[in-house]
Amino acid sequence: MYVNPETDQFWLIDYRIYAPDGDGKSKLDHVRERLIGVVCQKQLPFQAVLRDTWYASKDLMLFIESLHKVYYCPLKDNRQVDDSGGSQAYRRVDALDWSADELAHGKTLKIKGFPKEHKVRCFRVEGSTHRTDWVVTNDRTQDSTEATQEACGFRWKIEPLPHEGKQVTGLERCQCRKGRIPRHHIGCAFLVWIRLKELAAQTGRTVYQLKQGLLDDYLTQQLKNPSLKMVLA
Repeated sequence: MYVNPETDQFWLIDYRIYAPDGDGKSKLDHVRERLIGVVCQKQLPFQAVLRDTWYASKDLMLFIESLHKVYYCPLKDNRQVDDSGGSQAYRRVDALDWSADELAHGKTLKIKGFPKEHKVRCFRVEGSTHRTDWVVTNDRTQDSTEATQEACGFRWKIEPLPHEGKQVTGLERCQCRKGRIPRHHIGCAFLVWIRLKELAAQTGRTVYQLKQGLLDDYLTQQLKNPSLKMVLA
């Protein structure tokens, strides 16, 4: 998902179907391939890569850095880190002590397993649902928890796709068993969703209102001029 924070618009630029039994690729493999495609093939300009905790692996973080890109991602509560500069043992990220200044501006720390001199910035971000995220970034100039929280908020733009896709495009309703047909069905559903989102932005309506409008128009047309006429004895 490609997000433009200035216009608050977003686009689906690539997708992969997770099928390890068929291609032997992990989810991390798919992420690396998509990043290479965006940077080297599509050459899309972007500021940062936003991910969730499942993709906060060492290899993927270092790979993004090798592309000279910035990332933001939350760590799991039990991720082992060190903010003492090596004077203390590693401990869970949710066990760190935070001063008032660090709460506002973050702190620099090392994640266990990374190269010796590799440091990241870490921010304690309080969620709206009584949840705390421990967000790290390789942008060593970042010193604002508020700005970090705002940047991470854009990753939720991906959430409407599976929910709206299922409800307005029938994304999950293909009953065919051959692998190629469901893949085509999913691709077509994504294209429909993209077009609906585009029209929704243009008209100031939701994708649900647009779909219901199609049904309303059809019902009105059929009531005025039914294609199957009722014959009463």
